[in-house]
Amino acid sequence: MPSAPGNGSDDNRNIWPISADLRQQLLAALLEDDEQHRHQMSYEAFLEWADDRHAEWLDGKVFLMSPASEKHQLLLSFLNSLIGLFVQLRGLGRVYTAPFQMRLARSGREPDLLFVHNDHLERLKNTYLEGPADLVIEIVSPESVGRDRGDKFYEYAEGGVPEYWLLDPQHERAEFYQLDAHGSYQLVRLNQDVYHSRQLPGLWINPNWLWQDPLPSPLRTLAEIAGVDMSLVEALERALGRLE
Repeated sequence: MPSAPGNGSDDNRNIWPISADLRQQLLAALLEDDEQHRHQMSYEAFLEWADDRHAEWLDGKVFLMSPASEKHQLLLSFLNSLIGLFVQLRGLGRVYTAPFQMRLARSGREPDLLFVHNDHLERLKNTYLEGPADLVIEIVSPESVGRDRGDKFYEYAEGGVPEYWLLDPQHERAEFYQLDAHGSYQLVRLNQDVYHSRQLPGLWINPNWLWQDPLPSPLRTLAEIAGVDMSLVEALERALGRLE
């Protein structure tokens, strides 16, 4: 029978063809991540440790995040382009996508997308936002559904995030929440299948756009929102297509 990895037999070289040094490095990395889950860590220490890791911080504990799916990334790219262009052209503030931390009273989360209004730019630090964003968007995945609909839902409301979008591409479901006067989220009922953002006045979304395959052009979608003649957009697209 072949020997198990790490017992020093000759057969072991074929089953586990990596050096002892590399094995030690892998073991150290695994133990390091495991230690982060077991021990308390300050938010400042977490920021220093996290670096480019995709992780979140809750009550002193660190939670590593799973990689996003292609569908998740495509939807996030569409929203970032659409909302980013809208915010930039109207000079409303700044838009960030994960990994960028939002620090609340007892958590440091990485929303998929967040918008910070010009009035709150002082909350921005080098690697995180100190306090609530004005708009947070989370794209639900099978792995994140418990956090997005559970912990984060209450953390964001308690922390004062005034507008929260929950988008579930797997079930093609979009939920838009706004804080009421009592600090609780209320689900907004759509009027003619259209949602009008409170924090981004003038921006409206038809949730059906989000489930198209392929996703619509952010430029054409923005033109529809703004009521621009589509022939002008087509002329711009033709001009851009001729650029070398």
